Amino acid sequence: MIQKTPQEIVLIKKACEITRDALIHAKSLIRAGISTFDIDKSIEKFIIDSGGETPCKGYMGYPSASCISVNEMIVHGIPSKNIILKDGDIVSVDIVASYKGYCGDATRTFLVGEVSEEKKRLVRVTKECFFKGIENARVGDRIGKISHAIQQHAESNGYSVVRELAGHGIGRKMHEPPEVLNYGKETDGAVIKDNMTIAIEPMINMGKKEVALLNDGWGVVTRDGKPAAHYENTVLFTTSGVEVFTLEKDDEYYSR
Repeated sequence: MIQKTPQEIVLIKKACEITRDALIHAKSLIRAGISTFDIDKSIEKFIIDSGGETPCKGYMGYPSASCISVNEMIVHGIPSKNIILKDGDIVSVDIVASYKGYCGDATRTFLVGEVSEEKKRLVRVTKECFFKGIENARVGDRIGKISHAIQQHAESNGYSVVRELAGHGIGRKMHEPPEVLNYGKETDGAVIKDNMTIAIEPMINMGKKEVALLNDGWGVVTRDGKPAAHYENTVLFTTSGVEVFTLEKDDEYYSR
């Protein structure tokens, strides 16, 4: 169901709070020398201890509670004991937590130690793309208004936008209608409706837009091997405006 009831929104918001807090927890773990496996296991424990569940684990055979993607890995990196973070990496942590059957979804790209200015700029602009996307989008607009704004900001900064992956509606399921592309015309896509919850997630490449799927069937990497960044929040659209459910309270954008 695209439009959510007040009762459903309360449960989605709680799931999003757990998701947000799990990302804050993940940030505290990010350092050179830690494996993505150990980060994932700590995230899983945090979510369960917070009263949530981890719907990613077991989804279509996916083995972990979170997706952790390093440098040129755009999304769906499977946590591994063999993937050890090192100084200068950027790492995207994508978390879905559920609460009483409803989901929250968010991603952050973190910096590991001393990171190049090029990578810092990519991470910053990717986050800006999200906020550009929701800046002027309102109930009654097309989803394409979000998509177009994301694309314009990314490309105006010299980056490319991933085409094969997209944001989505969210609620009882992790992935619901409508699809939320990160590129396109303002007139494209479904109409934004009152009490619609969607996950908006710019995936931006430093180099070219082409991607490749790893042999594990999950990990998606940039074809040219250049870094990518990912920033995602679950948002609620109402006739009163937009509320970002998974945004940290100390974030610079929180009170906007």
